[in-house]
Amino acid sequence: SNTYFFIFLVTNAEDNEYLSGVAPSLEFLVTSNDVTGSGASSTLLIFNNEKGFSPSNVESICRVGKSTKKGNRDKGYIGEKGIGFKSVFLISSQPHIFSNGYQIKFNEKPCAECNIGYIVPEWVESKKILPDIKKIYGRSKVLPTTTIILPLKDEKVSAVKQQLSSLHPEMLLFLSKIRRLSVQEANSNPKGSTVSEIAISSEKNYQERKNMHAESYTVHLSAQENGKEEECGYYMWRQKFPVKPENRVDKRAEIDEWVITLTFPHGERLSRGKQISPGVYAFLPTEMVTNFPFIIQADFLLASSREAILFDSPWNKGILDCIPSAFLNAFVALVKSSADAPAMSLVSMFNFLPANPSIPVLEPVRSGIKNKILVEDIVPCESHGLQKIFCKPGEVGRLKPAFWSILSKARESGVDLKNLSTHGSYILSSHFDKSTYNTVLSFLGVKSVSTEWYAKCIEGSNLVKGVNEQIYLEVLSFVADNWQNCFSGTNMMSIPLLKYVDRNNALSFWSISRATQRSDRLCIASEKKCIPWLISWNREFTSSNRLFVPPSTQEALQNFAQRTAVTQWLQSYAKVEAVSVYSYGLAVVNSLNCDRRPAIAFAHFLYQSAKKGHIESYHLEELCRAMPVIDSYGSVIKTRSSVLILVPAKGSKWVGLMGTNPWRNQNYIELSADYKSADSYAGIYAPEDQLLAFLKT
Repeated sequence: SNTYFFIFLVTNAEDNEYLSGVAPSLEFLVTSNDVTGSGASSTLLIFNNEKGFSPSNVESICRVGKSTKKGNRDKGYIGEKGIGFKSVFLISSQPHIFSNGYQIKFNEKPCAECNIGYIVPEWVESKKILPDIKKIYGRSKVLPTTTIILPLKDEKVSAVKQQLSSLHPEMLLFLSKIRRLSVQEANSNPKGSTVSEIAISSEKNYQERKNMHAESYTVHLSAQENGKEEECGYYMWRQKFPVKPENRVDKRAEIDEWVITLTFPHGERLSRGKQISPGVYAFLPTEMVTNFPFIIQADFLLASSREAILFDSPWNKGILDCIPSAFLNAFVALVKSSADAPAMSLVSMFNFLPANPSIPVLEPVRSGIKNKILVEDIVPCESHGLQKIFCKPGEVGRLKPAFWSILSKARESGVDLKNLSTHGSYILSSHFDKSTYNTVLSFLGVKSVSTEWYAKCIEGSNLVKGVNEQIYLEVLSFVADNWQNCFSGTNMMSIPLLKYVDRNNALSFWSISRATQRSDRLCIASEKKCIPWLISWNREFTSSNRLFVPPSTQEALQNFAQRTAVTQWLQSYAKVEAVSVYSYGLAVVNSLNCDRRPAIAFAHFLYQSAKKGHIESYHLEELCRAMPVIDSYGSVIKTRSSVLILVPAKGSKWVGLMGTNPWRNQNYIELSADYKSADSYAGIYAPEDQLLAFLKT
C-alpha cells in the first residue's frame, strides 16, 4: 500500500528518543526542487527533532525483519514488524538520511559490489544537499536533527500528495510523544503553497484512579489549514486490564496488561473535508468505522494493510471483551463526577452511548455496554435539592413535553415540586425533553410514565388549586389533548380537576366523574360581560342545579389560545354548559317550585337583566310568559295559559271601588304586594314600583 510509508514515518518518529524540554514534532514538506540531483520531479522531506541516529539505528535499518523494537512493546514502542523503513521504497528509489553526522542513502537497485539492494547504505559526499535543505526549510530556523529525503518516483507523486493532504487531524490523539505534525507543499510561487498542521495544544484535568487502574485527562487538539484553525477537546479514559491466559499470543508474549483508551469528543470531531472519522486506533488510525460516538484505542493486532484489526485473534477478542467495562467506568465518571465532566451539559454526555447499530463484528461490544448500563444507577432524575439523583434506566419514567412545560411554569410561579418522584416513578431529567434524545432513551429502555402518574401529580403537586389561571388552563388543555388516548376511564376522572364557585361564593372542586354522574351542571357564560352577572344571580336559585366556573377562570378562558378545544372537551366529557342569560333563565324557570322567594327573585332577575341589556326583547317576552307568579295569598301560580293578572291591591284604584277581587273565579288573580315593594336580590336594589312597572310593559 502506498500509505504504509507514511505509517512507518509517523511510527518511527513516535518511537524515537527526544531531549528533555523538546516538544517532539514531525514535519513533511513536498518540494519541486531536485534536492539530491537524482532527476526527481518532486522530493518529500521529513524533519524530526529527535536525538538523532545512533550506530544501532543504522544497523537496524540495514536488516530485514530484525527490528530493534521487537519484544519491547512493554517499553512503549509501537513499531514492530522490522520492515518499516523498507516501505519508503514504494515511493522513492533512493531514500537519503541526514542525522547526527550520518549522511547515507539506500538504493533499490542492487549494489555493484555485493549485488544486494535496499539494505546497503552508501555514504553521501555531496556538500550541496544540506545547504539546499536549509534554504527550503527556512534559513532563520534551526534544521531538526534528522532529515529524511525521499526523491519521489514520478508515478507516485500524486499518490503521495493525496496521502499527505488527507492527513487525519486526529492522527496525534494516541501518540505519547509527538506533539506537532505538519504538512507543507512548497511551490515556486509562495501564494500557491499549502500548509496544514495538527498539534496537541494542551493536556489537563489529569486524574488517577488507582482502585480501577485507570486515569483520565482532557486533550485539546488543534488543526490548521492555510491559516484557518479549528480545535476540539477529547475526554480520554485510559484503563488497564490483566491479559487472560486464553488470550495470550506469541506476538505479545511480553505484555501482561491491556491498556485500553476510550475517547469522547467534546462536540464535532476534527476532520478534513468529507473524511470519515476512524473509530478504532492501534496508536495510529485504522480504516474501521464503528458507528460508535466514541473512539477505541488499544494495542490491537492488525492486518498487514493496517486497514482493520484481526477479529479472529484471541488477543483482540480479549481486548474487545474489556471495552464494555472500560466504557461503563468512563461513562460513570463523566456523568457523576463534576471534576471529570468536560464543558458540556450532563445530559449531552448520553450521546456517547452506542445507541445506533454498529458493524456486525462489534455488536457484542455494543450489547455488552448496554447490559452494563441497564443495571447502573446512571440516569439523572429530577431533583430540586443540591444532591443529584441517579437511577437505573428501568426505574425512570419520561414525561410528555407538554407536561414539562406546565411543570416549568408552575415551578417558576412558586409551586413546590420536590415530591415529583413520590407519585410512583422517578422522573427523567427535563433536559432530556428533546427529540434528539429519543434514540438514546430507546436504547436505555426508558419508557413514558404511566397515565395514572399524571393524575397523581396534578393532585399531589397542587396543579389545580395552587397555580394561576393560565397554568390551570394549560393543565386542562393537556388533559383534553390526551383524553381519548390516555386518560379516559383512568384515575384522571376521579381527581378534583374542575373548579367552580358555590352559592356561598367559595371556591370548590369537582371531579369529572362527579360532574357527569349527578343532575348538577357546571356552567360557563357564553359572553364575557355576563360572567359576574350570572354568578351573582345564581345564588338566588338553588333549584336550578347550576354552578358556575369561577369568573377568573372564565375570563382567562376567553383569551386562552386553546379555548375552543378546552371548551369542547369540557362540554363533551364534563357536561359543562355554555349559557347565556336567556338559556340560564330557561333552566331556572323550569326548576322553580312552590317557593315564594325564588319566584319573586326570578322576576327581579328578568327586570334587572333587561335593564342591563343582557337579554333580547323576544327572549324576555318568552321568559315572562313562562314565569310563575305569586298571588296575594302567597300561592305560586305556575300554569298561566288562561290566567289574567291584576296588579296588587295595595295602592290600586280598583280596590277602592271593588274591595276584594270579585273576578277570582274567572281566573283573574291579584299579584302579591312583593311585586310592588322595594327589595334587593343578588345584591341589586330595586325601588318601590319599579318591578311592577316593568311587568306592566
